[in-house]
Amino acid sequence: MKNLKKNLQAVNRELKALAKKVDQIVVAVGKLEKAKVAQKPKAKTVKKKPVKKTVAKKVAAKKRAVKKVAAKKPAKLTITDTVLAIIRKSKKGVNTATLMKKTGFSEKQIHNNVYKLKKRGKVKTVKKGVYLKA
Repeated sequence: MKNLKKNLQAVNRELKALAKKVDQIVVAVGKLEKAKVAQKPKAKTVKKKPVKKTVAKKVAAKKRAVKKVAAKKPAKLTITDTVLAIIRKSKKGVNTATLMKKTGFSEKQIHNNVYKLKKRGKVKTVKKGVYLKA
């Protein structure tokens, strides 16, 4: 009876492991299908014949172009840019708690972005948890 129970438990564990593998395969296939959908064939561009413009039309086109340039919004800073700016401002270095307090980001976000900055060579570690610009 004990032997049968052990065999059933072993089969149960194997079934769970197989179910987990099947779930992983389903996720992988889903990603591949999404990648195929994202890759749309590119449309060929058709060259248009140049059109002669009058002087008045050229001036009007330049004015529209100037208005479009002025209407652009400034780019938002990324988390990495924000963390780097705070580290650059400090002379003695900044610890993780201070970065969290000044930015409002979580500890994990701070650690991940400091790691990226260290890999890029923009930040160095003074001591554990204290960072200084490189």
